Amino acid sequence: MRGNSNLTLYIVAGIIILHFVVGFIWLMVKMNKKNNDDK
Repeated sequence: MRGNSNLTLYIVAGIIILHFVVGFIWLMVKMNKKNNDDK
């Protein structure tokens, strides 16, 4: 049970970190497109 609990914790932490990384990349792409449209 202990190992299974750690695995679940790692999966949840991985999803949260992946979510922040994807969101940060998406924000950068959105900002770059906005800057290119203004020029």
